[in-house]
Amino acid sequence: MQSFVYSYPTKVYFGQGAARQALEAELSHYGPNVLLAYGGGSVKRTGVYDALVAQLKAAGKTVTDFGGIMSNPTYAKVQEGAKLAREHNIDLILAVGGGSVIDCCKIVAAQAKTDEDVWEMEFTHRRLPAEVIPMGAVVTASGTSAEMNGGAVITNEDKKLKAGMAAAAPRFAALDPAYTLTLPMPQVLSGAFDTLSHAMETYFGHSDGDNASDDVALAVMRNTVVNMRRVLKDKDDLEARSNLMWDSAMAENGILKVGRKTDFQAHQMEHQLGAYTDCNHGQGLAVIHPAYYRHIVKDAPEKFARLGQVVFGLPADARPEAAVDALAAFIAECGLPTKLGQLRSTVTIDKDLLRKVADSCNLIPTNPRPLTHDEVYDILCECL
Repeated sequence: MQSFVYSYPTKVYFGQGAARQALEAELSHYGPNVLLAYGGGSVKRTGVYDALVAQLKAAGKTVTDFGGIMSNPTYAKVQEGAKLAREHNIDLILAVGGGSVIDCCKIVAAQAKTDEDVWEMEFTHRRLPAEVIPMGAVVTASGTSAEMNGGAVITNEDKKLKAGMAAAAPRFAALDPAYTLTLPMPQVLSGAFDTLSHAMETYFGHSDGDNASDDVALAVMRNTVVNMRRVLKDKDDLEARSNLMWDSAMAENGILKVGRKTDFQAHQMEHQLGAYTDCNHGQGLAVIHPAYYRHIVKDAPEKFARLGQVVFGLPADARPEAAVDALAAFIAECGLPTKLGQLRSTVTIDKDLLRKVADSCNLIPTNPRPLTHDEVYDILCECL
């Protein structure tokens, strides 16, 4: 194990009624002005919005709406939210939704407290925000685990970059699995695959032998696969949805990453694909992972063999490549896309676009074998 310092700042309320419980306990710690952030209309159709607004107003809060946060949240949307936060002297940001809403709000919280452009601050001047507006999260779609950390993925449309940014983690998060019951099944499965991807990407980074992180990552992967299969059989299986929601949290709350290096090359490829298209993140990962793993399986044969055995139940003498085949078969079993053409992007995905994606893709030095931009291009072309 490498040396590390681990601290976890987010207080988690989990289970039925978690949102009400969280707000009852937390609202008194903050001033009167709340920015209520959400995505499309689903929080209003399901009644979540009305229930939260009623509780906020009963607590004496003034509510300012910040809606319309899109999948793959843009830097322009961040600036819109920061402007609202300044104009209304916001004391608390309450993000209601999945990873896109929560990620957007993390950077809004930072941008609202400084006149300096936070993108330039981080990527040009290599500094992080010193002050943020406190925020909480009510999770209605799990998979990204955005509520469990201070990272955020934002698309800068002007620069054609989709990149991870750093701010502050939510002070508190409410995770009620019942909120996920109204989600379309493709969204449930793509979110769960993002969870699986987070655990796999951590596992395939650099670690020493008999590493606790590897063992926990494999357990999270196995449990995610088991419960994805349960919801495929019964979409109303609340126990399975509860397990998937906590799998998501465990995959990105930092526990799996301590004392080791991570991979996340598949995420880097999908992020840049998302910078040029409007594809769904989890579905894009489902397409990319098998192609990427076929390129690196010989560079980490023992880890692939163990993944096949623990996660997919392969025999001990199975070849490492069988684990990649089992992953690809599981993706197809879930009805997730297996080719880029199935992503329903409104932008045509062809080799010319993939060349731009590959050339601008961030390359990770801590995966089983570092790639080149040309190999990234080859991998993406194999996904057509």
